[in-house]
Amino acid sequence: MNPPLSLSVSFLLRVAVASGALLLAVGNSSASATNTVVVFLGDSLAAGYGVDPSESFPALVQKKADALGKAMTVVNAGVSGDTTAGGVRRLDWLLKRPMDVLVVELGGNDGLRGIPVASTRSNLVTIIHKARERYPEVRVVLAGMQMPPSMGQDYAAQFRDLFPAVAKEEKAVLIPFLLEGVGGIESLNQADQIHPNVTGHKKVAETVWSALEPLLKSKD
Repeated sequence: MNPPLSLSVSFLLRVAVASGALLLAVGNSSASATNTVVVFLGDSLAAGYGVDPSESFPALVQKKADALGKAMTVVNAGVSGDTTAGGVRRLDWLLKRPMDVLVVELGGNDGLRGIPVASTRSNLVTIIHKARERYPEVRVVLAGMQMPPSMGQDYAAQFRDLFPAVAKEEKAVLIPFLLEGVGGIESLNQADQIHPNVTGHKKVAETVWSALEPLLKSKD
């Protein structure tokens, strides 16, 4: 999702990603045959806008895996303000690092900007195809997003239906709505009512973990 910041900040963050400054491994960074490397390709929700990085939902997913003794390494490639088109542009650089699971958490900013649903769909499919071309065994998790009715009833419906359609077509694991139980709940969001607060990120982490846990490699 796009935070209430100037476009120049978003641009600088993208430059940071390109230079390798923002690609952070949370936890043990050494991959092995029994370690699952999970990359979050996302926007400000994954980046943890407005909360400490250690309180973002990808970091909380890592902590949950560590607490349960799961061999998993999270790489948080969330960039505030990013769109699906931005994800396509920076994916080649991210694919230089081996990955077992790619969580695609993009599309919210497309919707808020009124980008045609067909364009968002095309970009999501491109991301999935490029990841599988580089790593044929990669598992893809697609995080669904929804738009408020203020974006127009038809657009909101088309946008909502986009994610399950792409997940079915591309045989990806679907998180129906990333902000399930969080979106629209004032107490779980920051003042902008777009970005989750600390408690909201905990709930998002639970939602994501339920999709991720079955994909983790066995330590045996």
